[in-house]
Amino acid sequence: MINTLELLTEPLIRIRLELLYTELVKCHTEYKQLSTETDQYFKALRDALPDQLQHTVFLYEDAQISLQSILERSIYIQGFKDALQLFSELQNSSI
Repeated sequence: MINTLELLTEPLIRIRLELLYTELVKCHTEYKQLSTETDQYFKALRDALPDQLQHTVFLYEDAQISLQSILERSIYIQGFKDALQLFSELQNSSI
């Protein structure tokens, strides 16, 4: 059941998160500012590193993105499960 739920919701999660990030960049000033600052700081760090560490930085960034993706999916799935449980409890309490 859990794997099926994750497989069924994967496209939904991807679409919803893309829309959320687009909305945050457009409407949430603090998010946009922090995102821009983060990009600038990371670029400055990358530019300051010697060539022999550039690949290490690339691997670090790739691993961070993968971790973030797993975290986003897990949070989304848990929120979905919580909503289903709440819905079930509300239905049972109104009987």
